Amino acid sequence: MLKAVIFDMDGVIVDSEPMHARAAILALRKYNVDISLDYVYQFIGSTTYYMCQKMVEDFKLEASPEEILAENERFRKYLQRTDDPVVIPYVTDLIKNLYDNGLDLMIASSSPASNIEETMDALKIRDYFKGYVSGMQVVHPKPAPDIFLAAAARLGRKPEECIVIEDSSNGVNAAAAAGMISIGYVNPNSGEQDLRKSAVLVEGFGEIDYEFVCKTYRYASLEPENILETKRLLIRELAVSDIDELCRIYREPEVTAFLEEVMEDSETEKEKHKAYIKNVYHFYGYGLWAVCLKDSQRLIGRCGIEYKLLNNRNIYEIGYLLDKDYQGFGYAKECVDAVIKYSFERLHIPKITAVIDKRNLSSIRLAAKAGMEPAECIRKNHHDCVIYEITEV
Repeated sequence: MLKAVIFDMDGVIVDSEPMHARAAILALRKYNVDISLDYVYQFIGSTTYYMCQKMVEDFKLEASPEEILAENERFRKYLQRTDDPVVIPYVTDLIKNLYDNGLDLMIASSSPASNIEETMDALKIRDYFKGYVSGMQVVHPKPAPDIFLAAAARLGRKPEECIVIEDSSNGVNAAAAAGMISIGYVNPNSGEQDLRKSAVLVEGFGEIDYEFVCKTYRYASLEPENILETKRLLIRELAVSDIDELCRIYREPEVTAFLEEVMEDSETEKEKHKAYIKNVYHFYGYGLWAVCLKDSQRLIGRCGIEYKLLNNRNIYEIGYLLDKDYQGFGYAKECVDAVIKYSFERLHIPKITAVIDKRNLSSIRLAAKAGMEPAECIRKNHHDCVIYEITEV
């Protein structure tokens, strides 16, 4: 479960990368070396000291990294006095929204501690954060995971309970190395950054809120999302951890006598379900879901909607099955009624179809009880079937 959000600072909270780049360019001119913005931007996300070390190596400077760092800091402070800080639009709104919804917040920035504190005070956001970690306080800078692992430790959270917001390739690589999910902010002033390891890319924070961050976390961590509840049932996305129990249900002849698909071994099915989560749940926003008892959370079957091709036409097909030990108690009708209602009201699906083997009398009775009506008979997989349909009124 998501417990904490870790923010990078430069390029995410304040648009300071252009200022840092100008400071580095001015610092090296003191040593008769001209560098480009592209050269400086390769160090975005890493510490300024590491950049100075590389400058000494790359340009064979006689000065020490400490001397270059001192010049860089002198120009940075000069530019900071002459230029007003540029706040990334809507980021403070996002910070407040995440805080109000109970998430722990931390800054993990490659900047020195004094810079982080100046920024927090200038923007009046210190009270929203439980603290910060500077890249100068850890052994290895980004893209090493040290800074994010230190931030999680200070929060008392596991890495897998955190999500990171970053604008640099060094940053998202560091998050991945720390075992954390990241949101990549495409900041045009941060140069060309490779953010492919992020779970999602965003171009601004105006449309992002607590729900967006939580949904990104759930999808990237394959954490199932609750879909709806009835009086006795919880219907949610199937998790990879459900597959063993689902395979057991599928081995019951009374349950699968009329099903087309046959489940393979659990490990194969788990790999297939990981792809199903991304390609069906995440793409369509629906699929076959888990049916669980609300009180005990026990998985007793599955029910849901799938988009299929039938006789050269596209349909929204409802599918359902229940563990044999839970048949005869009205659970099937309860979940089918709920899924049909949800499909009409939330998914805006105009018509729902069920393709039922003529020998499957219990499913035919259930379709009729759910308000579905027979539309036509077809031959499918060498069996006579009836198409039942229900249209939103």
